[in-house]
Amino acid sequence: MPDFVPAPATLPPGTRVYAVGDVHGCLDQLAAIHAAVAEDLAARPIQDPWLIHLGDYVDRGPDTAGVIGRLVEAAPLAGISTVINLMGNHEDLMLAAIDTPTDASVQTWMVNGGANSLHSWGIPVGTDPATWAARLPPAHLAFLRGLTLRHALGGYLFVHAGLRPGVPLAQQSRHDQLWIREPFLSSAADLGTVVVHGHTPRARPEIRRNRIGIDTGAVMGGALTCVVLEADRLAFLQTGPARR
Repeated sequence: MPDFVPAPATLPPGTRVYAVGDVHGCLDQLAAIHAAVAEDLAARPIQDPWLIHLGDYVDRGPDTAGVIGRLVEAAPLAGISTVINLMGNHEDLMLAAIDTPTDASVQTWMVNGGANSLHSWGIPVGTDPATWAARLPPAHLAFLRGLTLRHALGGYLFVHAGLRPGVPLAQQSRHDQLWIREPFLSSAADLGTVVVHGHTPRARPEIRRNRIGIDTGAVMGGALTCVVLEADRLAFLQTGPARR
């Protein structure tokens, strides 16, 4: 059983959320964290279990195609009542390069790990960017285009990067929700919700009164982290370091 500590917000009775941080092409770690989720759920059944992935499935790591394939197939999700897959800034970069392949959009994706993603799909980097979309598995491209920007549940808001303090939720920009670091990370302001996010890697998960950060740098040799939220408490499931 995970080691639970008090959480900064609550979920409705009978609801549990497993929220997974930035994967970045680390298929082995994603499979391991899904196995840990399945083991915990089998040991502690609950009426309404959710699985939420916080974005950044692509780029930098060794097997983006395998990660997207696993999420598309939904193989690890037996027993989960609801799955939410959020958009990360790296998926946003990738779609910009694929859908509007200008020199700027292509170069920006490449310098942020896009070449690794292309390689995982068997697409040579020198291939005409205008052909990239046609070379991707249609189900993978549909998955990427169908990602959700954010999701609220109970006292939590799940979003890739964070929120801009002082801005109402309805007025938060797409860019901030995918990219923000400061002033979000250092803010102690009441955001109207507790934000569960990835995007900014840390050596260990961060628990603050207004946010929970769970990007622990899987692609940089750290763990892949899943926060388990239930009632008024939380715990963490983690994998070991990625194999490169």
